[in-house]
Amino acid sequence: MKKNIKYILIGLVALGFTSCNLDLMPETTLTDASYWKTEKDLQGACNKLYALLAGYEDETGVKATDDLGGYNHDTRADELVKTSADGISAGSRTVPSTANNWKLPYRRIFTANNILEKGEQVTATDDVKARYYAEARFFRAYYYFELVKKYGDVPLILKAINDTKDPELNTPRTPREEVIQQCYTDLEYAAKWLPTKKTLDAAKWGHVTRSAALALTARIGLYEGTRGKYHNLNNNYKNHLQKSIAAAEAVMKEGHSLYPNFQKLFTFDAEGSTNNENIFVKVYGPNGAGTVTHGNSRQMENSVSVTRQMVDMFLYTDGLPREKSPLKIATETSFDDVFKNRDPRLNMTVYKLGEEAYKGAYVPFANQHGNGYSLKKGFILSEWSTNSKETLDKMIIRYAEVLITYAEALYENNGSITDAELDKTVNALRERAGFKTAAGVVVKLTNAFVTANGLNMLDEIRRERTIEFIDENMRYDDIMRWKIAEKVLPTNMVGAKFVDSETNKARTDIANRLTDKDGKLNGVQVYDQADMYVIEIAGDRRFDATRDYLYPVPLNEISLTSGAVTQNPNW
Repeated sequence: MKKNIKYILIGLVALGFTSCNLDLMPETTLTDASYWKTEKDLQGACNKLYALLAGYEDETGVKATDDLGGYNHDTRADELVKTSADGISAGSRTVPSTANNWKLPYRRIFTANNILEKGEQVTATDDVKARYYAEARFFRAYYYFELVKKYGDVPLILKAINDTKDPELNTPRTPREEVIQQCYTDLEYAAKWLPTKKTLDAAKWGHVTRSAALALTARIGLYEGTRGKYHNLNNNYKNHLQKSIAAAEAVMKEGHSLYPNFQKLFTFDAEGSTNNENIFVKVYGPNGAGTVTHGNSRQMENSVSVTRQMVDMFLYTDGLPREKSPLKIATETSFDDVFKNRDPRLNMTVYKLGEEAYKGAYVPFANQHGNGYSLKKGFILSEWSTNSKETLDKMIIRYAEVLITYAEALYENNGSITDAELDKTVNALRERAGFKTAAGVVVKLTNAFVTANGLNMLDEIRRERTIEFIDENMRYDDIMRWKIAEKVLPTNMVGAKFVDSETNKARTDIANRLTDKDGKLNGVQVYDQADMYVIEIAGDRRFDATRDYLYPVPLNEISLTSGAVTQNPNW
């Protein structure tokens, strides 16, 4: 049974005030004078941080679409598409007056700051206080990183805000490197004082551990290192990569391992502390409670589908990509041809013809399934049937990410990676997935294989990361830091192969979006196969590399600070 985190509502007082844009209203009628006395008060305040953590939903109980890294079925990249274009991936967004992407992280940061400042009033030992301060500093680092990824330089505020006239509220934007260094400092403190995976009280399953602090450090170091390298942001990108490598190596000593079944990893089977792949998890539940929590499986049915670009990333059983493998079917005649001789994670991620799916046997292009490849990864029919009262936990960081982060950081730092290091990382993921040749041998990535087949090792490490983490909120951040968004976003978003006999959709309804026998649409070469559905046309999409690598700062944030906070370039 899932161990449910019992949020203490009295911890609302820990919010202090609601946002950095000065709508400062107390979250509770309780006053500081009546709170901040005992360890229980400090615990209750920290529990609020878990209650507000975005997983499948944001803190209001609705689908998390643009808040706090809690994107559910993220359509900002070239990975997933909706039936209508996403403003970010299509390049059609404008500068907002206000935005949860800015406002809500600062609410959480102020919650953490309030805990760190007001906690000094609590009667408890220094060690007890440090344990809770470690949680607050973990979350402060988590949310500052979310802000930096989107906005770059952001105001760094490390104190509780108790007055609308506090001059800290007019803090200008702090250089991103300084903000990131503060994240590292907070996470070092958290790693020192948080319990380990083994020593965490079973009743507190879902609370952050030393592993979570180290894994988040590894994530931040890889992001800042590679973004610094490819965007020419600074000359110390290797310092970040080395920070990532060291943190990942430390996580590897914490007793984690890969869950043995990739398909079941995203179901109830893999929930809880017995799954050693779990590192940082948003806990829902208890299971079957029937209360409104999230609607992940429902959204999989009618919200999004996977692009052909992502499907093509999966290797063939000879270990080669589509553009090189002789196992590729030259002329596809069926929707299912794309699954033949492929990495088994492809069929663990999207549906084949006739598989038991959302409302019976899977039919491409039918009903609300979308016109790409419909998501199978994490779909649970019993949860779909609850009609948005699902209780499956959300993995925010899992051990597989630490492994592939380690591989990428090593290669980016050293310009090479050994076969032994590949076995611990990339090949461990492949072995867990059962990715084998026709002879039953694990399809391994090695330096000799890369050389013999004219491959690029970095591309293959990035490929592994991409296909392992489809629909896990990582692709957008990756194309941002790799600086490839201007290449992969303003292109045709290709969907599934249309075959009249395999669907109940009328060809006449979508003929204007199907490629011809030469793979062209309206005379433009789109793909190398006929009858591929083009979900979004390249001419309707754009990406401005001088602007779109950062989010626009909301206008209110600029006006309410009398211009101390400035706009990002070219917005």
